[in-house]
Amino acid sequence: MRALLRLLLRGILRIFFRRTEVSGAERVPRTGPVIFVLNHPNGLIDPTFLLCLAPRRVSFLAKAPLFHMPVIGAIARAFEAIPVHRRQDTGADLAKNAETFDAARAVLVRGGTIAVFPEGTSHSDPKLRPLKTGTARIALGAAAALPPDLILEIVPVGLYYRAKQTFRSVALLHFGAPFAVDRIRLAPGAEPPPEPVRALTGRLEAALRTVTLDAEEANAHALIARAQHIFSAADDAPARPPSLADEFEVRRRLLAGYDVARRHWPERAAQLQARLERYEASLSAAGLDARHLAPRSYAWRRAITYALKSVLFLTLGLPAALIGAFVHYPAYRAVGRVATGMSKGAEDALATVKLLSAMLLFPLTWTAILVAVWLGKGIWAAVLVAPILPLTGYVALHFAERFDRVVGATRALAILLFRRRAFLRLTAERHDIRRQILDLGQEVDGLLAKQLR
Repeated sequence: MRALLRLLLRGILRIFFRRTEVSGAERVPRTGPVIFVLNHPNGLIDPTFLLCLAPRRVSFLAKAPLFHMPVIGAIARAFEAIPVHRRQDTGADLAKNAETFDAARAVLVRGGTIAVFPEGTSHSDPKLRPLKTGTARIALGAAAALPPDLILEIVPVGLYYRAKQTFRSVALLHFGAPFAVDRIRLAPGAEPPPEPVRALTGRLEAALRTVTLDAEEANAHALIARAQHIFSAADDAPARPPSLADEFEVRRRLLAGYDVARRHWPERAAQLQARLERYEASLSAAGLDARHLAPRSYAWRRAITYALKSVLFLTLGLPAALIGAFVHYPAYRAVGRVATGMSKGAEDALATVKLLSAMLLFPLTWTAILVAVWLGKGIWAAVLVAPILPLTGYVALHFAERFDRVVGATRALAILLFRRRAFLRLTAERHDIRRQILDLGQEVDGLLAKQLR
């Protein structure tokens, strides 16, 4: 059951996200007890990623109300999740958390793995929330109970979403460097003392910061995304898009540099921010993306090759795409309305509601069509149509994405040919902004070097 669910959920993630990557999996210990600690920006999508893509079998600690929800509760039990009773949950019995801690420690003592969100709740804050102490208490208690030949290790795991609430965005699951939990002497059933708990919680927070993007201001992430777009369109950028691990690292370094610049040169940081916003507005008004301005985008051989491939794909895929769009568009629109209404503006819940709504509405659509075909044409016609329905939806999805890219590239080419001065002005602005960022970065590096002396 668990294997089938894992396969199904991996397929759902593959459809919802255009691109997913895993980095650092080689750091995860292949044997022995392990606690995965994760940031929590995206509701139920977060545990789904680890359950599907972790190199080891994982048991999650999950809030108790999930176990009483239809479908979700069954999935949680199938994946051997352990309920956590939180003070903010209605009717919570905190005394039952003693059983939670015992169950988690038992998994670890057997040499298994558990996963915890030490922030305690999903959120859309620009940085980590203060960590709860429960993870440290479980870890210290389990480490004390382990046989001498076993060492408990903690692996920080970062979840990075380029646009977490957006259908067909990208996501990265990044495993950081593990570290061992110090073994302290505890009497059987005793709780770890406060000082080691605080020390380990602080160490957990420091480890999580190495695999997440932290910013003091809510708009800093949007600013850094704009800066990263500038570098992705640079003249010396590789033709293939960088890995998400590389993208994450670039954004992490840019965020760190921006934080230093904002504190030491606030006027220059504000000026750069305003310039980036004006540049993005100019691109948006022209219907362009920063990558359209990269020299490799309008090299004639590349342009002709891309055009031929796109025409071939769009021509061959058009019939299936039209059928897929006709069949799936009503459910697609309904998913968006349901998600917007139910999430009530909570960005960390939006993708979860979209995913759950899609898991309900698309199968209902297929079922209704299959029943109609069965009644009108017979059972064998329905059997023939059944695998075609989801396939046409998948083709329609890729057709729409390719068509959108072709429209953007065509618009960029038209501006280059007929409004060359405007195109070159945008290109020159991109070069100047990139140089300004690099100059500021060198000053930040110099300042940090002085502080380390």
